[in-house]
Amino acid sequence: MSEQSFADLGVSSAVEHALTERGFTAPFAIQKKVIGDVLAGRDVLAKSPTGSGKTLAFMVPTIDLIDAEAERPAALVLAPTRELATQIVEETRAVAHAKALKVTAVYGGVGLEKQAREARKSHIVVATPGRLEDLLRRRAFTLSNVKLLILDEADRMLDMGFRPAVDRIVNLCPRDRQTLFFSATLDGEAGKIAKLYTTDPVRHEHVAPAQKKPDIEHRFISVERDERVGRLIAELGDRWELNLVFVRTKRGADKLVKRLNATGVEAVAMHGDKSQRQRERALADFEGGRVTTLVATDVAARGIHVDGISKVINFDPPGQSEDYVHRTGRTGRAGERGIAVTFVGRDNFRELRQMTKELRLESEFQAAASNGRSAPPNDEARSERPRREKQQSREDRPRREQRPERTASGDRPRGKSGESRNGQSRNGKPSSGDRSRNRAGESRNGQARDGRPGKPVASSNGGSGNGGGNSGSANGGSNSGSANGGGRHGGGKHGGSKSGVGKSGGPQSAGNPRGKGRRKPSPAASR
Repeated sequence: MSEQSFADLGVSSAVEHALTERGFTAPFAIQKKVIGDVLAGRDVLAKSPTGSGKTLAFMVPTIDLIDAEAERPAALVLAPTRELATQIVEETRAVAHAKALKVTAVYGGVGLEKQAREARKSHIVVATPGRLEDLLRRRAFTLSNVKLLILDEADRMLDMGFRPAVDRIVNLCPRDRQTLFFSATLDGEAGKIAKLYTTDPVRHEHVAPAQKKPDIEHRFISVERDERVGRLIAELGDRWELNLVFVRTKRGADKLVKRLNATGVEAVAMHGDKSQRQRERALADFEGGRVTTLVATDVAARGIHVDGISKVINFDPPGQSEDYVHRTGRTGRAGERGIAVTFVGRDNFRELRQMTKELRLESEFQAAASNGRSAPPNDEARSERPRREKQQSREDRPRREQRPERTASGDRPRGKSGESRNGQSRNGKPSSGDRSRNRAGESRNGQARDGRPGKPVASSNGGSGNGGGNSGSANGGSNSGSANGGGRHGGGKHGGSKSGVGKSGGPQSAGNPRGKGRRKPSPAASR
């Protein structure tokens, strides 16, 4: 039985001839499933992986369905990145030319005016959502004549946060359009919006046949964050080999390139903040071998199709299993052997361990964990460490000063900030407030300022033998005076206590300001 051809699927002779000139003599599996339904005018949902031939699966029938005299643009293709948009146009420009059709890519990073002029004259516009909305706001053209709407790598557009923009663009297209929805998955949010955008669609799923496993050696290297640059330089190896290094952020890519260049390693960065000209130059230098190290983010790398990449290095770990497969799939192509290196640190150990289980790379990952540098402590060690640290901190803690003995009244001298001990404040000056006072006429250790002795008086507030008051300090007075120290209640204006010594220093009974008799302090007062 002869192999099915493009003509058997209903493709026009002009388009088939153009495909043959480009080396496409027979359709791929996804093309066989999709092309016939598209030519029949049906909406299509297609689940197909990257590299399966899906671009021609939607572009070949689209080119055949558009007339050269149709109002423009007659077809719109939405793609997540400028690299993918450029790739679609380059791959199908010659085929479109066979039908006298013009195809234009619309993306950010280049001049708006030129793109607006080209898009107005084009039958098929391949655009990224952000730049397309910019041109539509400027009224460069409208989508009112669009007959076919194609969403390529729709799941990736959703991951990149383009859902609101895509919704707005779809609403600007005519309701009676034909919609083709291509995605790596039709589950979750991708499946939901696929149903919203299409009408009675035909669903096709293409699972790539089992192929010989790419010859890729997977290495997981234990290295902490501060040591990664040095280890990366060591991994780059031969200067003639092409190395693709993946990072998570645009800023991280630029910073890493600067550090590599400072050490003599020729490297260039490729990410979304670079202009299209800069990206094309970087890719051309890398592909031509003038620069052997390309540092890229995941999104920017989706447009990289370079053969001969010897090593892929995950400087920053991938976010999920699919990203790991996509990254490492850039090496080990066309029967060549490749190496995939991933740096593992304590901060990403658990995530990578789970990812390698899903990818069945546990044994390779165990090699990184076996040296013990990246593996986080187990539960027992994690619970033991705080105990040891707490015990050590207790041992290192300076011992408290021995508490002073209780006074006769049962109170300990207080040592708060600024309070006196032994009649002196901490700075050596006489205390104030609750400490001994030294105003005119007040006594120090039983001696009044005018030279008259202060008579011993029992404390009415728990004073000690040689110093009194609330704090019971020795040889120093405070609020409730003592026998030999005057405070507010221990020494009056002229050495006498209000509750123990009269104004002239004469004896008075404790607690009796008039001095009409003396009596012993009650137990309650002593306490």
